[in-house]
Amino acid sequence: MKMKSYKEVITINPLVRLGKACVRDTRITVADVLEYLASGMSENEIVQDFPQLTIDDIHACLSYAAESEKH
Repeated sequence: MKMKSYKEVITINPLVRLGKACVRDTRITVADVLEYLASGMSENEIVQDFPQLTIDDIHACLSYAAESEKH
């Protein structure tokens, strides 16, 4: 099964979280997800705490961050 492109998951809306990159139609930012991972939370723990997220959403955040880092 092929993962969606992060471009299908990550949105930027100037009216939501000051225009930060967010997961779909949530107010959860890419930075939030990266902080959770950096603090030692597993993907499954994040999904349990935030049921509106999926494992694919977390992977999209990582892909977005990796792409952003290139620029």
